[in-house]
Amino acid sequence: MALVVQKYGGSSVADAERIKAVAQRIVATRKAGNDVVVVVSAMGDTTDDLIDKAKQVSPLPPGRELDMLLTAGERISMALLAMAISNLGHEARSFTGSQAGVITDGAHGKAKIIDVTPGRIQTALSEGSICIVAGFQGVSQGTKDITTLGRGGSDTTAVALAAALDADVCEIYTDVDGVFTADPRIIPGARRIPRISYEEMLEMAASGAKILHLRCVEYARRYNMPIHVRSSFSTKEGTWVVDSSEIEGHEMEQAIISGVAHDRSEAKITVVGVPDKVGEAASIFSALSEAEINIDMIVQNVSAASTGRTDISFTLPVTDGQAALTSLNKLKDRIGFESLRFDDRIGKVSLIGAGMRSHPGVTAKFFGAIADAGVNIEMISTSEIRISVVVAQDDVDTAVASAHRAFDLDSDQIEAVVYGGTGR
Repeated sequence: MALVVQKYGGSSVADAERIKAVAQRIVATRKAGNDVVVVVSAMGDTTDDLIDKAKQVSPLPPGRELDMLLTAGERISMALLAMAISNLGHEARSFTGSQAGVITDGAHGKAKIIDVTPGRIQTALSEGSICIVAGFQGVSQGTKDITTLGRGGSDTTAVALAAALDADVCEIYTDVDGVFTADPRIIPGARRIPRISYEEMLEMAASGAKILHLRCVEYARRYNMPIHVRSSFSTKEGTWVVDSSEIEGHEMEQAIISGVAHDRSEAKITVVGVPDKVGEAASIFSALSEAEINIDMIVQNVSAASTGRTDISFTLPVTDGQAALTSLNKLKDRIGFESLRFDDRIGKVSLIGAGMRSHPGVTAKFFGAIADAGVNIEMISTSEIRISVVVAQDDVDTAVASAHRAFDLDSDQIEAVVYGGTGR
């Protein structure tokens, strides 16, 4: 008998009919002889609706109370799903994140999991129940307050529970048939990737591919937990996210490009006229760190000989733009930079593949494809298995399509179907 942890996103449980369909899939897994633990997101766009309601009554709702509000969405899903399973003749018990033993730090809205103590889940499983757990939430170790893990946190809940329970697999059900070589919403001919390594999936998640949450993949890699990404709307095989040693042909001496990812959620700040002196860059990024702002790409121009000044540009989440500008303006008199420029009309396009580390022609081919599409590159960043460029936001789709064609990633047939709505 295997222990299977399944996670269903918002589009998979968007309404009563979808919940009943998910219940049938869960019961089928149970009838196949498996113990089953299920993690659910809020129904459809419930979380966004709750955020809108909060903003209607308070422009800046307290973090503690906002978390109390938002976790209601998953509690609704878990209870309805347990009812649907019971209607099919199987016992199901629903648990909130705290009841399931998900222990977090105290950062409301973006809590991190510290520990998982799934005693109640294990007891329920031993008594033959199917366990339904509310995703995206936990309880603070210090304050005992309810916390949320940030958007996409249900993915992380599922993998963390799978690791704590020593599950055989963590199945992530979404509204597409697996991980594709590009977002099927803009590249209908994108190909499904049968197996992908944790490292490549991490780069894709960090580069904007929304199929899996970044922290979820980090957790899976740490505990070597296989992730099976599938659609709850079909029975297709999906994509396995596993250790690179388990992928046949991974070490072949040829370029292996997994896909092209894009991200429209970043902005660019340029600090103009920074004195070219030791420690100035450290002061800038220390201030941003104290404001808990994550920086992505950084470019510093060569210092102008006539002025002894340079420009420093970096990208960050667009939602952190105002906080970053406020922090930097406080440093203006001390550092003596000239001005700040803010651009929220940018996008990031990334090429990901483990094969590029041993294939020098990949970079030239990627830049050539971007140039052939008539797209200007503003910034460049690389890792061992990723090349990212910043382009104008309106050019993102064009750049993605051109790079996808250049590396022969297009499928001969349309196999990338988006079944659901906006829920993950």
